Amino acid sequence: MSVETVLNDKDTEAPLLRIEGLTKRFTGRGGRTVHAVEDVSFAIRRGTTIGLVGESGSGKTTAGRAILRLIEPTAGKAVFDGVDLFALPERELRAYRQRLQIIFQDPFSSLNPRMRIDAIIGEALDARGFPRGAKRRERVAELLTLVGLSPDHARRFPHEFSGGQRQRIGIARALAVEPDFVVADEPVSALDVSVQAQVLNLLSDLQKRLGLTLLFISHDLSVVEYLCDEVVVMYLGRVMERGPARQVYAEPRHPYTKALLATAPVPDPTVRRVHVPLAGDIPSPLDPPSGCVFRTRCPHAIEDCAKAVPPAETVGENHAVACIRHSELAAA
Repeated sequence: MSVETVLNDKDTEAPLLRIEGLTKRFTGRGGRTVHAVEDVSFAIRRGTTIGLVGESGSGKTTAGRAILRLIEPTAGKAVFDGVDLFALPERELRAYRQRLQIIFQDPFSSLNPRMRIDAIIGEALDARGFPRGAKRRERVAELLTLVGLSPDHARRFPHEFSGGQRQRIGIARALAVEPDFVVADEPVSALDVSVQAQVLNLLSDLQKRLGLTLLFISHDLSVVEYLCDEVVVMYLGRVMERGPARQVYAEPRHPYTKALLATAPVPDPTVRRVHVPLAGDIPSPLDPPSGCVFRTRCPHAIEDCAKAVPPAETVGENHAVACIRHSELAAA
C-alpha cells in the first residue's frame, strides 16, 4: 500500500494536491547521478498545512520546487485539482501558475533591490491582468495591510526594511495572485528567533483566513509542530515517516524522526526527551546507501536494512513509517 493511500483512505474528498513517485535526479561531476528526490508520495488536503522536514541535504527544497516545476522532475506525478502538472506542456502550465506560488527562504535576495515595493507586488498583479492606476494602488495597499505592513511602505525599496518586513513583502507578493496552494520554503530560517514567531503567526492566520493550502518546508521540527496539521519526514531524498503532527510528535516511530525530535529545543524544562544518537553526516546523494538510506547512521540498523528499500507501513490512523524494525523497536 502506498503512503498516499495509507494517509488518505479516510478522506471524504479528493486532496487538492497528490504527489505520486516524485523523483528528481541531477547529473553531477563526471556524469554521475545525484539522487536528490526518490519516489516521494504524499497528498495534501484542501485548507491544511503539511510540513516537509529533514536535515539540510534531505531533498525537501528540491521536492517543493519540482512540484511547482521551477525545476523539472525526472519522474512521477503531481495531480493538482485533478490535473497532472508534470504532464502539462509549458503553455498550458502557465494557466495554473497563479494558483501555485512560493515564498522563498531569503527575503532579501528574492526581492529586486532596484524596484519599489509597489512595483514588486505589481508584477504579480500583472500576471492576473489587474488594471493599473487607482485600483492597483488600492490592491497593493490591501495586500500590505494584510501582512501587517503600512500602505505607505509601497514607495520604499527592499533595503529600507528589516528581514521580517521583507519576508512579509514576499508573502504579500505570493498572495497577490490569490493562489490556492503555496510552498513556503524555509520562510523563517533566515530571521531572528523573535521575528520568526511573528511571521509564523502571520502565516497561520493567513492560512485560516484565506483557506490556503500550504506546504511548509523546514529543518526545525518545533516550527513545524506549531504550524502544521501533518508532517512528512524526509532523509536523503526519501520519506521516512508521515502522519498527523500530533501523532508523529507524541509517538514517533522511525529512528530518524526520534533523533530529530531529541535534538529539538523544548521550552518546558520539566519535559525530558530520550537522547537518540545521530552520529556522522548525511551521506552524499551521489552514492546513497543501499536499502534504507538512513541505515549508516541508525543505531538500530541490522544486516537486513541494507537489502531493500523499506516499504511504508501503517502504524496508526493516517500514520505511516518506512522502517522494517519499527514494530520491534516500539515494543522494546
